[in-house]
Amino acid sequence: MAESAARGRSDRRLRWLLASSAASNLGDGIGKVAFPLLAVTLTRDPLLIAGLSATQFLPWLLFALPAGALLDRIDRRRAMILANSVRAVVVGGTAALVAAGGVTIWLVYAAALLIGSAEVVADSAANVLIPAVVGKGSLDSANSKLQACEIVGQTFLGGPVGSATFALFATFPFMLNSVGFAIAAAVLIGLAGSYRPRATGNAPAGLRTELAEGFRWLKHSRLVLRLVVIAGLISLVSELAQAQLVLYAIEYLRLSEAAFGLFAFVGGIGGLLGAALAPRLVKATSRRAVLLGGTACCGAAFTGMGLTSSPVAGAALFGLFAAAVVAVNIVLGTARHTLVPGDLLGRVLGVWRTVVWGAIPVGALLGGVLTHALGSPARTFLTSGLLLFGVAGFAFVSLRQGAFDDESATEERVLHRDR
Repeated sequence: MAESAARGRSDRRLRWLLASSAASNLGDGIGKVAFPLLAVTLTRDPLLIAGLSATQFLPWLLFALPAGALLDRIDRRRAMILANSVRAVVVGGTAALVAAGGVTIWLVYAAALLIGSAEVVADSAANVLIPAVVGKGSLDSANSKLQACEIVGQTFLGGPVGSATFALFATFPFMLNSVGFAIAAAVLIGLAGSYRPRATGNAPAGLRTELAEGFRWLKHSRLVLRLVVIAGLISLVSELAQAQLVLYAIEYLRLSEAAFGLFAFVGGIGGLLGAALAPRLVKATSRRAVLLGGTACCGAAFTGMGLTSSPVAGAALFGLFAAAVVAVNIVLGTARHTLVPGDLLGRVLGVWRTVVWGAIPVGALLGGVLTHALGSPARTFLTSGLLLFGVAGFAFVSLRQGAFDDESATEERVLHRDR
């Protein structure tokens, strides 16, 4: 009976976290379509379009490490509330500037930078909250549900809503975006309990010392270190193409602004399928097999997008990419939660996301340069797809069979205790 009651509390806490995630991701989805569309009305320069994507993710490169250390000290739920509140205010200010006709590409850049900085805290806190909310027995399922909320909000609903409302009234999607973040902050009030990491009994160390401890643990954890490298390569190579998606859809496939949202909608369907299938595929095969197969499918999807001029085929292939990359993210997220001790999770996540999310602005800028040099976003997709096949090959030789077994997690925790 005690076990049943504990499971019920865990389920309730997870529902509050998922509700907040759904609201914030809906806002994110609307914004991630509306901001590029706003940028396209101000410039058609592929370098400036890619630069917007880079600016949105640059904070991960700059602030993920200190944010991770901070989240190992403070209540992670309160950090999420504050970060979502900041995002609501910034996007609301952007809506006011759009309505007044005073927006410029540089103001769009500034808003993207501020929103991205708050996103570092909000998303990192949500990620490290998962083990505290559900425990260790349901990590695959919880990560799958969190990914599903992200997909439904950002692509399945947010993309079409963002593009359709932008086509009708340019200010409207930014207003909705702001409301989504405000709701996400308010919902977290219902997540009862304290979510400050357990004190070790020692006086708090300095930030530099705590970061060094996270780096030291990661250095001795060969499996997690290899996963960081693989995830970073996937992020870098994928973003070559993804930063050019709006130009690929509007200029190469000749889709309208409203149709671009429907194009992203198909990606959302694929992402939901990936989230639903990933736990089943892991049980039927292994986490290693899902990681390798998913990365190869990402390569096949982008290669196909580079070779087709059909909007239907392009959207379907983008759906395949979304399904595959979500499955890969679920595997990587569960491996991270399983292998990393809870008192180090924020710092290790900070290192992880500095590499993975920090690779996004680099990939975005390189994608803009590549499109400019090759003369077509389709050729950038083709290049990205071929490189993803190379990343799959690297993962194959880097990860031994059974690398994600529970025994590996036990070894990692023993290593942490023995030091």
